[in-house]
This record gives sequence, C-alpha cells and structure tokens, in this order.
Amino acid sequence: MNKVRVRFAPSPTGRLHIGTARTALLNWLFARKERGFFIVRIEDTDRSRSTIEYEESILEDLAWMGLNWDEGPDIGGDYGPYRQSERFELYQMRADELLRSGQAYRCYCTPEELEERRKKRLAIGLMPKYEGTCRNLTADQEAECLAQGRKPAVRFRVPDEKIIVQDLVRGEIEFSSDVIGDFIIMRSDGSPSFHLAVVVDDGEMGITHVIRGEDHITNTAKHVPLFQALGYPIPKFAHNAMILGPDGGKLSKRHGATSVGEYREKGYLPEAIDNYLALLSWAPEDTREVFSPEELAAAFEVERISKSPAIFDVNKLNWLNGQHIRSAGLERLTNLCIPYLKDAGLIPQAEPSQEEFAHLVKIVEAVRGNLTVLSEIPEYARIFLSKYEIQPEAVEWLKKTQAPEVLSALLEQIRNHGELDFEGGRELVNGLRDMFKPLKITGKDLFMPVRVGLTGAVKGPELPFVLNILDKDEAIRRVEAAISKSKTMSAHS
Repeated sequence: MNKVRVRFAPSPTGRLHIGTARTALLNWLFARKERGFFIVRIEDTDRSRSTIEYEESILEDLAWMGLNWDEGPDIGGDYGPYRQSERFELYQMRADELLRSGQAYRCYCTPEELEERRKKRLAIGLMPKYEGTCRNLTADQEAECLAQGRKPAVRFRVPDEKIIVQDLVRGEIEFSSDVIGDFIIMRSDGSPSFHLAVVVDDGEMGITHVIRGEDHITNTAKHVPLFQALGYPIPKFAHNAMILGPDGGKLSKRHGATSVGEYREKGYLPEAIDNYLALLSWAPEDTREVFSPEELAAAFEVERISKSPAIFDVNKLNWLNGQHIRSAGLERLTNLCIPYLKDAGLIPQAEPSQEEFAHLVKIVEAVRGNLTVLSEIPEYARIFLSKYEIQPEAVEWLKKTQAPEVLSALLEQIRNHGELDFEGGRELVNGLRDMFKPLKITGKDLFMPVRVGLTGAVKGPELPFVLNILDKDEAIRRVEAAISKSKTMSAHS
C-alpha cells in the first residue's frame, strides 16, 4: 500500500494566517497519524505579491508550531523543486499536451470582452461563466485573432458530464459541467493558472489526500476532470469548514490578531495554538480538551473533521494556553519568558548567569498559575525583580489595627528561621496561622498584611512561593519597611 502523501501549499504574499495554519495542522496531523509524508510547497506564481521574506516567515511559523515537514523548498526532496515559480516549464509542457489532445484550446477573448459578458450574465440573473466563444475556432479565425495582436490564453475544455467529488468529510458532492464552464489553465502572459499548477504539482508529487478549506470545493470540481485529462490519479479530498469571527463574519483584523506570528509575539505557546486549532476543526471521541501535538496526531481521524463553521473564541484559546503554561517544562518556560522581562527592563539585556537563571526559574514557577500569555510575566514578576514599593491599594492593609502585630511576628519568624525555601515558607505560614488563631486573627486579616509586607502588593503567588524566592536578608528588609510604614500611619491616624 502506498504511503499517505499530503501537502500544505501557502502563497508567500503575507504572514501565515491562523486559518491557513489550521489547514497546515490538519495535513500534518493526518500525515503523522498515517506515518506518511507532509510536504510544504510554495505557490509563488503571483510574482508581484510573493516575496522571499514572506516565504521565510511562513516556514519559521510552521517550524515554531512544530509542524516539521518531510519535503520542502528548504530541505528538498525527490519531487522538487518545491516552488511553483521554478516549475513553469513543466506546466507549459502539460498545457501543450492538453492542446494537442484537444482537451484544451486557445482563447483570444480580451479581459474587457470577458468583463462585459460577465456583467450581462449577472444583469439577467445568470451566474458568470465563460460561454465558449473560442471553443471551436477554425485555423483561419485563430490567424485573424493573432493578426489583430490578440495574445491567447489556454482554456481547459470541461467535459460535458456530471462531476463527482468524493469528500471524506461531506460525502459525495455532485456538480454539473454547465455551471463550471471552460476555465483558463495558462494565462496570455505564459504563466499558469492556480488550477493547472496545483493539479500538475499534486499529480507529479504523488499527493494522495488533499485537505483544504471549504472555499476550495468549487475549485475541486474543476480539478477532478483536469486530473483525469492529465492522466493523474485523483487524490481523496477533505474540505474543512471555515473559521468565523465571534460576529459570524469571516475572521479578520477587526476580530483581533489573525496571524500566527502575532500570537507568537503575545506569548502563546505553539502547543496551545495547535491544540486550539485542532479542536476548532475536529472532535475527539471523548470529552478531553487538552492535548499535546503528539496526542493530537495519535487521536486524529480525518472523518471527524467538522462540516460546520467554527467560531474563533479567544477566551477558549486563552484557557488552553494557560493549561499548557502550567504543564510546560520550567526551564523552557523561563527561557521563553526572559525576552519579556528584558523588554520590561526588569532584568539586564545580557544573558543571565546560572545563578540568575535559577532565580528566574523560581519566579516563573511561582507566577505561572496566574499567566494567560507569557507577555504578562512582567506584571507578576515585578514584585521580585524591582525595588520594594508598597502599592497604593496595599497601603490600606497596613492601616489595620492588627497589622503591626502580625508583621512583627512575621519578622521574628523569618529571623529565627534558617534559609528560606518553599517547605520552610509553608512551615512559617502555618506557624503564623497557629499563633494568631487564639486571637481570632485569621484569613485576610492575617495574611494580607503578610503579603503586603513581603511583596508590597495585594495579589501574587502563594506565600510559600514568595518565601522560596526572596533572599532572607531581603525579606527582613521588606518586612521592616512595612512595619515602619504601618507605625507611621498609626501615629497619624
């Protein structure tokens, strides 16, 4: 049995859109599930808009998502080249074969004539369609067109028969050739149309399955007879539903970030993006929601791709990202957080020493439960990496009657304790709870002054984490400052 071969074929005319990335993911999951090949092919026939910078950006984002490919423009393969701009001779050769066999013909209609006919059809309620004006030109008529300086395009002669598309997601889809009309496969400037290039590439590269968006269903109706005319095996097709914005419209900038790069810059983890995009398109057999990429590949079934449009819910993505942040390896997570801490001026631009990195790991461990995205790390790490300051909303807790007594007890506990660590911090917290319980000082009345004394803030990690991070001398200095502040306010009240 031949191995599964799927492809992802982006156009390098912009950054990798989140919807396009979803198509790449589905192809990658299927290839990995079936132990087949995932191929990246660049559709850069639009020379005016395609750039090498966008190509590199797309490949970088795919690699960031973990969607490693087996063949592609950067690594080569047995079916290259993998850029359409480098395959023009092949497209011309296949178009010439169709001309010789009579399955294609030269069309001399000008763009202006075609547009005028399109408007006339629309005006009388008909769908736009090429009416076959040049379908049966004689040699003399062609010579006359050439004499007028007309440059011909090449059109595929669509067979007069029903076109059946077997779709793995939607079942059998039937089209009438009357609706499609003969379509261009080579433009008058000698460049291939999308239809010819994609069919030739899929045929020559041995693509067995084509997984792409439902906006390509009408294209597939054109591609099936073209595959047959060129003598290529017809791949199996699976058309996934579109991703819509919360308002039901096509996902666009008005809904927020739309490119993978933007989510990457905000501090989303690649495994969270993969997880979310998979769940937008496909339903596992159970109710589980959090998957690693490897788990997704093991569970993936192309037949379970949804037929219904998916609504992009950033809150669900944020929840999933938080889940993956909490399960990620601490050292990896710390390395990912460091650029945000540098940008916020909380740590030097130089690479941290081994000791500094170990300290940062403790901070990330303490605050990651609060993070939705990694770019939030400065907000939560600031209490450990900047000068101790009592925030305005925290001052109120130092005015409380019990605050000086609680802070003095905390100071004594820290001084009498050995070096602070997580377990020691837990013991210290429990000791304070036992000490003040008989005095009916519990809950927030007890632990908010403790938090303010150690961090200057009213929100933050669990107190054992705080005590695990702070140097003992620094903890003493902070609590002494809080006691002084509390006594000053008591004297003025």
